[in-house]
Amino acid sequence: MKIIVFGATGGVGQSVVKQAVESGFEVTAFVRTPSKLEVTHENLTVVQGDAFNTAAVSAAIAGHDAVVSCLGSNQGMKPSTELQEMTKNIVIGMEEQSVKRIVYTASAGVHGELTGVSGKLIMKMLKNPLIDHREATDLIQKHGLTFTIVRPMGLTNGEFTGQYKEATTGVPEKAKSISRADVAHFIVKALTDAQYENASIGISS
Repeated sequence: MKIIVFGATGGVGQSVVKQAVESGFEVTAFVRTPSKLEVTHENLTVVQGDAFNTAAVSAAIAGHDAVVSCLGSNQGMKPSTELQEMTKNIVIGMEEQSVKRIVYTASAGVHGELTGVSGKLIMKMLKNPLIDHREATDLIQKHGLTFTIVRPMGLTNGEFTGQYKEATTGVPEKAKSISRADVAHFIVKALTDAQYENASIGISS
């Protein structure tokens, strides 16, 4: 399988690239700053570009079987439309290049699914990024793509374990934070497993 990863220099993105090439995928990393990518491999191609550039995104998507988005906003907790703008370019590119499969990394709380006092506090704190992610995921779903929305709990730089919990609605019971390496493991797994098609999956350790 040939995949293109957007947001490939972030914590989750770097892990996706590393695990995917080691699993035999052909991987293209679409990055603004190639020097930030710490992975090198014979199965890896690096394309320098800006996800805000519609034409560049479309050209990069050509010839791939699937798209992975690990994009984040540069605005932190401020109101932002960056994620939806970049996702719109990806969706346009996928339609132009006849690519149907996408795995999009969002966040737990994107569907308002966190419960209890702590859940509501988290969603209030993450209000602006969650709004931006939700607009992006809505866009993907409206365009009839074959999607997996990944909703990880709080991300850590912990070790890779390959052991985590999944939930198709809400979040897993006794959900805790999860390492970026384990989120990447789920993303790579979801690409080739039909049970994750057109699904939104909450994951946690």
